[in-house]
Amino acid sequence: MSYFYIFMTIALTVYGQIAIKWQVLKVGALPEATPDKIVFLLHLLLNPWIISALLAAFLASVFWMAAMTKLQLSHAYPFMGLTFVVVLLASGFFFQEPVTPLKMAGTALIFLGLVVASQG
Repeated sequence: MSYFYIFMTIALTVYGQIAIKWQVLKVGALPEATPDKIVFLLHLLLNPWIISALLAAFLASVFWMAAMTKLQLSHAYPFMGLTFVVVLLASGFFFQEPVTPLKMAGTALIFLGLVVASQG
């Protein structure tokens, strides 16, 4: 069950990142003027998708707390590196962001680090 908690933490974290990026792309760039920035960000905070992303972050924290009752932090935390891997792939799939060989090499290093760090 402890790895399910980690999986849910990762899945909810990735969902939040993708949902926020999707909604930000829809509304455009942050305005230059400070009052406009505040209105812009408040408008985003009232967006149902942004609210769901914030809720996902909260739920990810709840699942992480559950994982911490079962696993050592030094064993569980390296798995959070998978968020980088999944977000990179999802950003390429959903937003056509470039997934370059250099990014893939970095991702492979993260994955290798996860394997090594989770062994001990």
